[in-house]
Amino acid sequence: MTLLAIDWGMLVEKLVLIGAIISVSLLIAMYSTYAERKVAAILQDRVGPDRAGPWGIFQPLADGGKLFFKEEIIPNTSNKLLFVMGPCLAMLTAMMTSAVIPWGNQIHFNLFGIDRYINLQIADINIGVLFIFGVVSLGVYGIMIGGWASNNKFSLMAAMRGASQVISYELAMGISLIALLMLTGSLSMKTIVEQQIQGRLWNVAYQPLGFLLFFICAFAECNRAPFDLSEAENELNFGYHQEYSSMKLGFYLFAEYINMFISSVIMATLYFGGYDMPFVNEANLSVNVAAIVGIVALMAKVFIFIFIFMWVRWTLPRFRYDQLMNLGWKSLIPLALINMFITGAVILWRQG
Repeated sequence: MTLLAIDWGMLVEKLVLIGAIISVSLLIAMYSTYAERKVAAILQDRVGPDRAGPWGIFQPLADGGKLFFKEEIIPNTSNKLLFVMGPCLAMLTAMMTSAVIPWGNQIHFNLFGIDRYINLQIADINIGVLFIFGVVSLGVYGIMIGGWASNNKFSLMAAMRGASQVISYELAMGISLIALLMLTGSLSMKTIVEQQIQGRLWNVAYQPLGFLLFFICAFAECNRAPFDLSEAENELNFGYHQEYSSMKLGFYLFAEYINMFISSVIMATLYFGGYDMPFVNEANLSVNVAAIVGIVALMAKVFIFIFIFMWVRWTLPRFRYDQLMNLGWKSLIPLALINMFITGAVILWRQG
């Protein structure tokens, strides 16, 4: 491809969209820490952060500043290259999954007399679901590399726990998603959303068990309580990132909250219509207004999921490790297989 053949307008649009999505993801991850502390305070009848700014809304900025200015410590016996790469890889894989998510419908603007329609999706590839699973499977390397490179036995044991947990629950998550893909017949995230918009019901109505299994596995994939066995303080002295400090620790913490946000977006997209809002399609809104309404609808669904993530964390006790593995292998995977077989049987019956 020559330089003259490049659509510079589209390139600029994609770069702006990438910057906007990354910025919004980081902002939501930052204020998820504030929201989590407030939700915990409400559930435990406390006040929560209330010193930094009105209602404590500047607390995430104070926490971020503290992480930036803390002393940077790298253990002498660690593998220094891998020690730095671990949190970077965790952060990178957390952000990459946002590339194939449709954040809204098209927006329209006129620039220098030229009409342009911009899709609010970085890359509409026909294997979007496989891309997400491929990137998510790489996320375990961030945990594994960080724990191994620390040259600390507690960090290594925590990394082994985290790796086995993620691999185990990815199986149940993938099998539960196969049933949904059998119904939709497409791996494109955009196509799955459009099918729900054109149909009468969202996918959760056809796959309630599949959604429940996917939701439970999302807790394990994000290392969220009650599945945070790789960060069990009473057993592993803080877990796989015990030797980390300053912003390398901040990257691990941010990656967890970004994963929680992206997981919520994926669940809203696959099972709850994505940016679809009932009765809006019949309102004959302008392109830009409809796009804004769609983004608001998607974010509302996402924030509900994030609240549930936090609610569960401060309600249920942490599992024992044997309970966690038994749940994944002896309960979730068999249920996911049963759900897949039933879905296939129903599809064949309808076709017959």
